Amino acid sequence: MPLFTPGQRLYLKIQRGYSFAAALAALVVLSPLFLVLCIWELFSDGFPILFIQKRVGTRKIPEGKTGQDEPAGELQYFPMMKFRSMYKSTPHDMPTHLLQDPEQYITGAGKFLRKTSLDELPQLINVLKGDMNLVGPRPALYNQEDLVAARDRYGANYIRPGITGWAQIHGRDELEIPEKARLDGYYVQHLGPVIDLKCLLLTVKAVIKSDGVVEGGTGAMEKRAK
Repeated sequence: MPLFTPGQRLYLKIQRGYSFAAALAALVVLSPLFLVLCIWELFSDGFPILFIQKRVGTRKIPEGKTGQDEPAGELQYFPMMKFRSMYKSTPHDMPTHLLQDPEQYITGAGKFLRKTSLDELPQLINVLKGDMNLVGPRPALYNQEDLVAARDRYGANYIRPGITGWAQIHGRDELEIPEKARLDGYYVQHLGPVIDLKCLLLTVKAVIKSDGVVEGGTGAMEKRAK
């Protein structure tokens, strides 16, 4: 369990406030783009347009507990939204890196959405609902027990997950699970406005360059090199 400083506890409240305000503004400004992507999705593979998947949210801190060596609290879950980028026949709750030849499952619209990360835009709604913040560890699938356990060792499950995060800008799909968890732990340890600003600015750069997007998911680049 992370031992947050008083300044970090205050920042968590500030982070929640700016995440809500930014998500609301983005949804208003990007509403025409949402409409275009919805129509494209509809013609690409019909309904449903959104892909909703059970993800790991914030682990509850047990009441009255604040210490680093104290027992873990209950895991919370939430339905995370994306624009659907894979065919309806794709196994629903399987991480991409466990699919055999994941490219075969991606729709025509999905290839563009995944390359540009526009498939993540509906998560702005998750931010408004309080499931996520703009910045934080990417939410694990409910059945990714190895990733959840690895993040627990670094206290990375005790803050809201994010649309982008420190691991996202340092390799994304290229990273093995232990390295992802270590980077998420670094983020929690250095939680504050400086690291959030770095995450947001470098995310824009990574999206423009499509850095770290490797179909096949976690550690895919390293696996292909073997």
